[in-house]
Amino acid sequence: MSIDLTRRVAIVTGAGGGLGRSHALALARYGARVVVNDMSQAGAESVACEIEASGGEALAWTCSVTDRDAVEAMVAGAVARWGSIDILVNNAGILRDRTFAKMDLDDFATVIDVHLMGSVNVTKAAWPHMREQGYGRIIFTTSSSGLYGNFGQSNYSAAKMALVGLMQTLALEGEKSGIRVNCLAPSASTQMTAGLYSEEDLRGLSSDLVSPGVVALAAEGAPTRVVLLAGAGAFEQAHVTMTRGVYVGDSPDAAEQIQMQWLRISDRVDEVVPASGAAQYNHEVQHPDRRVLELQAVNG
Repeated sequence: MSIDLTRRVAIVTGAGGGLGRSHALALARYGARVVVNDMSQAGAESVACEIEASGGEALAWTCSVTDRDAVEAMVAGAVARWGSIDILVNNAGILRDRTFAKMDLDDFATVIDVHLMGSVNVTKAAWPHMREQGYGRIIFTTSSSGLYGNFGQSNYSAAKMALVGLMQTLALEGEKSGIRVNCLAPSASTQMTAGLYSEEDLRGLSSDLVSPGVVALAAEGAPTRVVLLAGAGAFEQAHVTMTRGVYVGDSPDAAEQIQMQWLRISDRVDEVVPASGAAQYNHEVQHPDRRVLELQAVNG
């Protein structure tokens, strides 16, 4: 199934280098017109020139994703130039790594502001245009650090997992307007990972090998509410699941029963991926163990 992004308009944040550059170039190769956003004017202009040199259309835009007015101007500029905003890749990010005990709260807040609120700012600016046109593809950049944790990255992990929650809800809210929302968890050797891992560990983790996942999530036939993991040419999917669990009811020793039944509570046989948050409440109210206990009580 071929992918054609001709005449689609994409914004890629943090696209002056690394993953963002790879994403912007990949989208352009498939025909998208790309707004190359970055804090570095030189970086944004360089990538825009690369796209244009290959026969594509690009617009360099320098601003921070934390600047709401500038972000709104960027989205308005893209719409004014090309008539729509179809694809948004929220890629901009920073690191302020330190163990939680030693971390300054300003560094914690800064990482949250860039990764989470920066993504919120750009998405909020693009959202009404996507709703009006009845089409949109939004990609948030999450991380294995958020999904599974990583030593010394409490701020980064919190921001990245928050983006998964944002994706879950926006996918539901955007469905009727043709807006599909997904997350990408990349493994790549970039400026952000320099010094964190050995050269041997990073060998083969080219950012170019991640970007096909972005193209697939930006395509007309993209899924929605997917957390796509990507690195070294491999692609996987992560899920937030719910186990069958146990029912202990209104028992005076409920806490003790929970403690004794951790193995059953954590048993992943028959686990499900809930369709929405309401699925948890419905499962708990209608828990199969509860029905069994109620029938036993009735039958004496």
